[in-house]
Amino acid sequence: MRIEEKLAALNITLPPPYKYHASRRGCVQSGNLLYVSGHPPAALAGVPTSGKVDADVSEDDAYQVARAVAINMLSSMKHELGDLDRVKQVLKLLGMVNCTPGFNRPSGVINGASDLFLELWGPEYGQHTRSAVGIAELTGDIPVEIEGTFELHA
Repeated sequence: MRIEEKLAALNITLPPPYKYHASRRGCVQSGNLLYVSGHPPAALAGVPTSGKVDADVSEDDAYQVARAVAINMLSSMKHELGDLDRVKQVLKLLGMVNCTPGFNRPSGVINGASDLFLELWGPEYGQHTRSAVGIAELTGDIPVEIEGTFELHA
């Protein structure tokens, strides 16, 4: 099944690609690698787009925020590549969680993105390396920002 068919089966519609400042791009391809810039969450119904995790945003809601970030990343990837089936494998994610001091579960939050990529590409190509960190602030007070590296089919 094609990636966009899987998205449709999950009732996921990709938003327009996130607009970056003129000095930056959402994605850059180099050889068979696609580097995806840090993305904020897509504006989805019921998903918070601002606030600090463990104060303004619950851990469960933050998982959904990370999933919304992955959806925003997919939109930029489709815009750059034209077809999400050009992606062979998810290689690496870096997830940053805007959280209160003492919140030590950013990994569980970033699972929202990792789990979606696993659903789309399966265990062979969807499992990836990852770092998840809690930080004091993110631009625009977003709860989660994620960047990634993806391998493309030759």
